[in-house]
Amino acid sequence: MRYQNYIFQVPEEKIVRLITDTDAKNEGDDDFAVVQALLSPKIDNVGLVAAHYGTRDVDGMEKSYAELETVVEKMGFTGQVPLYHGGDRAMKDSSTPVDSEGARLIIEEAMKDDDRPLYVIFLGPLTDMASAYLMEPRIARRLTVIWIGGGLYPDGGEEFNLGNDIHAANVVMGSNLEVWQVPKNVYEMMPVTMAELEYRVRPCGEIGAYLCDQLMEHAMTETPRKSPFRSGESWVLGDSPAVGLILYEDRFSYEWVQAPAIGMDMNYIHSKRFRPIRVYQKIDSRLILEDLYAKLSLFAQRQ
Repeated sequence: MRYQNYIFQVPEEKIVRLITDTDAKNEGDDDFAVVQALLSPKIDNVGLVAAHYGTRDVDGMEKSYAELETVVEKMGFTGQVPLYHGGDRAMKDSSTPVDSEGARLIIEEAMKDDDRPLYVIFLGPLTDMASAYLMEPRIARRLTVIWIGGGLYPDGGEEFNLGNDIHAANVVMGSNLEVWQVPKNVYEMMPVTMAELEYRVRPCGEIGAYLCDQLMEHAMTETPRKSPFRSGESWVLGDSPAVGLILYEDRFSYEWVQAPAIGMDMNYIHSKRFRPIRVYQKIDSRLILEDLYAKLSLFAQRQ
């Protein structure tokens, strides 16, 4: 699905294919990234994949799938955007894939005879990417992985998305896949205030109201309320850089780093065994947020 209801046009040679793999029900920010991708005319959205979110909820993948159904329905896109179930659990080791619709979609799309670049963005664990690669290694040279996850370089450390499937992360890091990593210290460069969202997002039709309401509801659950890292008036749209980097690569904001192995403590192990990956050091939050607000406003006006 490619949304094109704008006056401006995107040259055909700039259009890319995108698979979005997301643990959508885990947090309040995933939906914002999904919506921005669906409203970007540069992007042909070939599928949304629901991901698990570790042991926090054994039904996490199914809940994420239901959340994607809700988002698509609120936008009036039901039946236009293909939805897929991803793996419902982490990999048990680094050699056994978790077969799923999502992993099969990645393989199918990567192996197509299509000259348009294929991006697969991961807003949660890398389970489906690692599984797809293990099932069909030939896909490695046929797509780009953008992952929101992992700790601060050079040491790493505890991080939610990584912790939900360390084995999968090691498969991806040890592969020859092209990887753009947005680690924790960088994805946290997307702060917003609740007042900002109420003013800029909530008036934008049914989907705008839903985006705001679901995030604010999540913010009032017990864990975020008591977290010392939450101010009460702000949040972080940490998944949005994955879409933003497709719209604007931010070429001077990353460095090439030898892909690390990752210990079970989530620390990075640098041995120079693996190929370099692109690790972002900063992102343009202004561009990403203003693009989101503009697209939501135009979408609401033209419905």
